[in-house]
Amino acid sequence: MLVFGAGLLAGAMNAAAGGGSFVTLPALVYAGVPAVSANMTSTVALFPGAFASVYAYRDDFRDLNGVSVRTLLPVSLAGGIAGAVLLLVTPSRAFDSIIPWILLLGVVAFAFGRPIGEWLSRYVTLGLRGLLIMQFVIAIYGGYFGGAVGLMMLAMWSLFGVHDLRATAGLRSLLVGSLNACAVALFAWVGTVFWPQALTMLIGGVIGGYAGARIARKVDQRKLRIFVIALNSAITAAFFWRVYG
Repeated sequence: MLVFGAGLLAGAMNAAAGGGSFVTLPALVYAGVPAVSANMTSTVALFPGAFASVYAYRDDFRDLNGVSVRTLLPVSLAGGIAGAVLLLVTPSRAFDSIIPWILLLGVVAFAFGRPIGEWLSRYVTLGLRGLLIMQFVIAIYGGYFGGAVGLMMLAMWSLFGVHDLRATAGLRSLLVGSLNACAVALFAWVGTVFWPQALTMLIGGVIGGYAGARIARKVDQRKLRIFVIALNSAITAAFFWRVYG
């Protein structure tokens, strides 16, 4: 019930505002799944939602200020694979100590990524080489954990002069979904995925994603973001207490 409920809530969060990984990973760890395997299992469980987003935006893929999808996609795939491999070679005990800091990075990105990116864009401009390097680095994070990776991309793209969220929604979903696909394939092949938990969470995520999409249309987006940030912050604080308390 815990794993199913976490999938339900995470699916709703991803559909409405994002940040579902902040719920699924702690729930799996609490349910007794080793930390590294919990991260893999969470990625597998939430992947159908990402794939659904890619399909929904299939007609809206656009270039990024002259940088084609064909250029950005292989860079994102390579980064996603690198991140997944990095997770596979990370000892579970080491990952336990890393989790709070990864969660904290995701919380900061979710809460402040976009305004920070827009502020920095006044003083910093990325060229093509800088864009591709940063895209690769963010994709590594996406393959390794992935919480708020879409918002990180938006913040970075703002340094490249891109500020239209609607125009980039399709491209962002494609790149995030693609790097997730690489990670899922690698985890399913050589990783330790806890399949009963993954499938249970997947079912909850699909139901939650559908319900969340409908609810999000009626809920004030600002209040929704505040709720997600507060929940993710509380989970992050709990992990810091668990590891260092």
